[in-house]
Amino acid sequence: MLPIFVGELLILACVILVGLFALQHFGTHKVAVMFAPIIIIWLISIFAVGLYNVIHWNPKVISAISPLYIIKYFRETGKTGWISLGGLLLCITGTEAMFADLGHFTALSIRLAFTFFVYPCLVVQYMGQAAYLSKNLDKIPNSFYDSIPEPVFWPVFVVATLSAIVGSQAIITATFSIVKQCHSLGCFPRVKVVHTSRHIYGQIYIPEINWILMILTLAITIGFQDTTLIGNAYGLACMTVMFITTFLMALIIIFVWYKSIFLAGAFLLFFLAIEGVYLSAAFIKVPQGGWVPLVLSSVFMVVMYIWHYGTRKKYNFDLHNKVSLRWLLGLGPSLGIVRVPGIGLIYSELATGVPAIFSHFVTNLPAFHKVLVFVCVKSVPVPYVSPEERFLIGRVCPRPYRMYRCIVRYGYKDVQRDDGDFENQLIQSIAEFIQMEAEEPQFSSSESSLDGRMAVISTRNVESNTNLIISVQEEDIGSSSSIQSSKSLTLQSLQSVFDEDNPVRRRQVRFQLPSDPGMDPAVREELMDLIQAKEAGIAYIMGHSYVKARRSSSFVKRFMIDILYSFLRKNCRGPSVALNIPHISLIEVGMIYYV
Repeated sequence: MLPIFVGELLILACVILVGLFALQHFGTHKVAVMFAPIIIIWLISIFAVGLYNVIHWNPKVISAISPLYIIKYFRETGKTGWISLGGLLLCITGTEAMFADLGHFTALSIRLAFTFFVYPCLVVQYMGQAAYLSKNLDKIPNSFYDSIPEPVFWPVFVVATLSAIVGSQAIITATFSIVKQCHSLGCFPRVKVVHTSRHIYGQIYIPEINWILMILTLAITIGFQDTTLIGNAYGLACMTVMFITTFLMALIIIFVWYKSIFLAGAFLLFFLAIEGVYLSAAFIKVPQGGWVPLVLSSVFMVVMYIWHYGTRKKYNFDLHNKVSLRWLLGLGPSLGIVRVPGIGLIYSELATGVPAIFSHFVTNLPAFHKVLVFVCVKSVPVPYVSPEERFLIGRVCPRPYRMYRCIVRYGYKDVQRDDGDFENQLIQSIAEFIQMEAEEPQFSSSESSLDGRMAVISTRNVESNTNLIISVQEEDIGSSSSIQSSKSLTLQSLQSVFDEDNPVRRRQVRFQLPSDPGMDPAVREELMDLIQAKEAGIAYIMGHSYVKARRSSSFVKRFMIDILYSFLRKNCRGPSVALNIPHISLIEVGMIYYV
């Protein structure tokens, strides 16, 4: 009944795919409100069509819901029936994806929606197709569209196309999210992440991944030109995901829920017995399209492994070549060079110790900033880190050196926005640490405990008798406001002044000390040095590293590091761009890592 030739259908599918991927940079928040109505209309449509076919063609097909028929089916078909399970996978694929929405909905709501709405619609539709085919055996190749009554064919066709687009959009959005999380965990090269919504948290767009997906989908669509082959690839991918998920679930039962290993084993054996039959049948379809997910997953796994391997080797080099703290103390507070006004933010992956690149910088330049902060941005294996627990502040050397360490923690789902507040929050956190250290003896550092003791600077929980005055001026308006901000209300004060809806306004934040005669003179002097350094300017110092394998390394290691990892580093986003560092304030120091 479908009045479209294969060539025209292929062109239409390619046009839809190109349009879908071309619109990704606009974000989904403008059209997402239509997704749920489209899927609801789609499910109601297939339910109605299926119910009509059951009543019109063969009402007795309802009895096929009994599991006795599948036993009879395998008894009569034998090996042929087992092989057919590879095609039956398409009846269940997609259901597991619903639980990917657990971050947005509760498990109970998903179970209720599936049990009382999605499942009945799908079962009635499959019953309707079975009833139709029982009287029209020659319509098997295109049974779904042929079973649609002619008066409602085109409306159902349009709704089916729209629902396919919604499903594709969900896959694309999930891919962006997964790639970002893999990057946060250090398992994927740095890519450009664009936040498409200022109000909806977590909506992102990754251009590189978007165009790679478009090329792959177009290649598969044009190369296969057969939904059966695409279905085989999709079925094998989904069944493999279910199989791996079962193993991971067994680990959760043991290590997260602390249940008996026998319970985990029983769970594993029960589900693997079912999924193993389906997976073995799906592997029969590898020559008929099933090879696609295996090849693609292997390529991405190799990329992720090489990136993680090279990154860990570079980190281990930094870890084993840290600058000796005794050497720094021997240089004195001036570090043997001229300390000029300003703040130097030295980025490093080390959470403790001084990176080797610092000594490389000090020995090659005659001057350095008066205040130094070693910044380490860490992605922790939790979804989100609250702003109150984001900053860890400590000292690297005694107070006269004016050297601090800041560990900035992000969860793998946290969005690192370029809102211009990082510098101000960092300065406030260091100032709060200085005051806390003076008031609470357990935080004071001695030479024996330097560069080891750090404190979480919580703007809601830390209380101090010393307040900072923050003066905020917006250049386009020309107004300034002074806010008396204590450490318990720092972020609240900033948020009340900074207007998120007008990010183009340039804001200048200036810090002042109140005239408090009871303040410790040493603390006042250190805070004044910090404020004056902030007024003089902030420079971002990063290492521009080249990672190479040692000459004594094996051929495999040299190939992975010198060729593959080097290629990935040269073609991914630079660390300064990924961390939203202003280019005009960036100082890069070249250094070769022999790992």
